[in-house]
Amino acid sequence: MENNTTKIDKEKEQKEKEELDDGKIREYGQTTLVNEQRKSKIHLLSIIGEIEGHECLPQHNKTTKYEHVLPQLAAIEDSADIDGLLILINTVGGDVEAGLAIAEMIASLSKPTVSLVLGGSHSIGVPLAVSAQYSFIVPTATMIIHPVRMNGTVIGVSQTYDYFEKIQDRILNFVSSHSKIDKEELKHLMHNTKQLAKDVGSILIGTEAIDMGIIDEVGGIKEALKKLYQMAGRGEE
Repeated sequence: MENNTTKIDKEKEQKEKEELDDGKIREYGQTTLVNEQRKSKIHLLSIIGEIEGHECLPQHNKTTKYEHVLPQLAAIEDSADIDGLLILINTVGGDVEAGLAIAEMIASLSKPTVSLVLGGSHSIGVPLAVSAQYSFIVPTATMIIHPVRMNGTVIGVSQTYDYFEKIQDRILNFVSSHSKIDKEELKHLMHNTKQLAKDVGSILIGTEAIDMGIIDEVGGIKEALKKLYQMAGRGEE
């Protein structure tokens, strides 16, 4: 009788865990990859759609909310069970403050971190891609680098443009300090007038991002996980 009760309790516990994991994927694009052979646990974080700031975006927009991501990153840092973090990126950009906050949080983690750019990593997605200790990009993915823009009412005084410059410098300093690209070279890409029809900036596709020193290597999920296992000391002997 006790064995049956224990079995039922274990099945119930397993079902609750699976439902919790499914919920995390649906709500936050997050899950934990458990590899029994390597005895490792890798947390998977998806940064997709638009990075949402202090104001809620329309419900039909796919978004990444910083109030979901920041506490989870803190939990990853504090967890003895998590061996590393894999970040999947496919974003059009979004709120600068929120994006930089997430990027700074990722950069300050002591756990091994690897980012993988899929589809695109545009605008504030560039700092997010380089915030990991090692970065990958698939051959067809794009990165768009352009100056800071602002929606809504803008007061046409010199202080406004000085403020834009300061925000831009924060992005330039972060990207150049977490990748191999020089700050002035990155600024030149940002102000390029020859590539975007409706904007100023540059489009980098796959290997171009590596040639410019922004991303470390071309690769997909296989290469990203292999690198993360090596960094976490769980690679093949």
